[in-house]
Amino acid sequence: MIRKIEILWVDDEIDLLTPHILFLENKNYNITKCTNGTDAIELVDEIVFDIVFLDENMPGISGLETLSEIKQKRANLPVVMITKSEEEYIMEEAIGAKIADYLIKPVNPNQILLSLKKNLDHSRLVSEKTTSSYQQEFRKISMDLAMVNSYEEWVELYNKLIHWELELENIDDAGMLGILETQKNEANSLFFKFIKKNYKDFLTATEKPTFSHTLLKDYVFKHVNKDRGTLLLVIDNLRLDQFRILEPFLNRYYKKEEEHSYFSILPTATQYARNAIFSGLMPSEMEKMYPQYWKNDEDEGGKNLFENEFLSAQIKRLSLDINHEYYKITNLKNGKELAENYNATKQNNLTIVVYNFVDMLSHAKTEMEVIKELSGDDKAYRSLTLSWFQNSPLVQIIQKAQKLGQKLIITTDHGTINCKTASKVIGNKNISSNLRYKTGKSLSYEDKDVYAVQQPKDIFLPSISLNSSFIFAKEDLFFAYPNNYNHFVKYFKNTYQHGGISLEEMIIPCAVYEPK
Repeated sequence: MIRKIEILWVDDEIDLLTPHILFLENKNYNITKCTNGTDAIELVDEIVFDIVFLDENMPGISGLETLSEIKQKRANLPVVMITKSEEEYIMEEAIGAKIADYLIKPVNPNQILLSLKKNLDHSRLVSEKTTSSYQQEFRKISMDLAMVNSYEEWVELYNKLIHWELELENIDDAGMLGILETQKNEANSLFFKFIKKNYKDFLTATEKPTFSHTLLKDYVFKHVNKDRGTLLLVIDNLRLDQFRILEPFLNRYYKKEEEHSYFSILPTATQYARNAIFSGLMPSEMEKMYPQYWKNDEDEGGKNLFENEFLSAQIKRLSLDINHEYYKITNLKNGKELAENYNATKQNNLTIVVYNFVDMLSHAKTEMEVIKELSGDDKAYRSLTLSWFQNSPLVQIIQKAQKLGQKLIITTDHGTINCKTASKVIGNKNISSNLRYKTGKSLSYEDKDVYAVQQPKDIFLPSISLNSSFIFAKEDLFFAYPNNYNHFVKYFKNTYQHGGISLEEMIIPCAVYEPK
């Protein structure tokens, strides 16, 4: 037998509401009537109600006072305030006390029913509607997957998949999420084939996506506001789904002007992709033109130490009149210092902040068991990202930029993918260490698992030595050596890596915002 919904209705003129009560009882709701706040507070102690309808204007203790007492006893009990008054201060006090709804008398039975549905059946109704909508969209996505044949279509399809992943996550439907995961896996398989077939030609074609090395020229520089200044925020390793969950927070301070998705170059790794962003050059071009700044995989030292120098050179090469300042945040102390002193950037046309936290998070997940527990899947990984963001100095930086009237541009260098499947690879001792791509001589690998490039110059990558090549892992694979194979696989399985070919790593956001 289905339990009836228990409603407490508090009104000093409760007898006048008999038609409303009969209407609800016919809908299988159980109504407890009460004529004053004092009795209502006692009833809340005695009976477990699902919702309370509360008149604001009653003799004795007022509706607002009753509301306060009820919330102290049962903070999560939904209370709908009903009042004749339209005075703003009453609405504000009621909303501040976390009411579930606010209705103005006279109310009709259908208004009451709608409020009940909204507050008690909301999750179920949203869940049913979301599931039904995805089931219809599933067929369309499946057809799109069979026909997608351009980079624009891949961007659109990936955005759809992320949209539905976040929608289904909100209703916590494991069955539907499983179906979506299957679609994402199929999409990544087909995307790998698309990139393998077209990547080399895209780099030299007239009609091509924006890649890392053309990002600033295509999207960023034209949005620099010299009068008010612009903040370019590059959050390392920020996937499209992670960006989407940060957006509601950003919308408190900024309104989005436009958004683009661009493609990270290969390898989808920081030393290649982010240096390409700031230099406006492909890796082989950086090596040739700026050997003092470029480092290959086997070289000692940091690989991204000269981003500001690369940026200055690009601005000069494009003959742009942009006064800029560059900051790289790699720890909490750096972030707090910049947040405290951010107002000093108001003299800049362009302020660049590179924030490394998400990159550190993905590496920490590999190395620390506690992070593995906290970010065991994409949903948890997104949640951890949001928690970090909301409590980071980055929030203060964004708030201060908004108060200065600065434009905001947010982007990243590449994404990451949760690696679940190992693929064996063999090479000499100088082979690169990244788990999603390898470069070196005498590489041995499973052909079906990789995009292999025997001549790195064909895709504008440097050759470490004569006869060196590159291989890029597909889908959710990671490379493992035959020596100590089982230990290696166990250690790195279900960790977030980058460097290879997947929708998550390659299709990444760039959004432009105006201050509110």
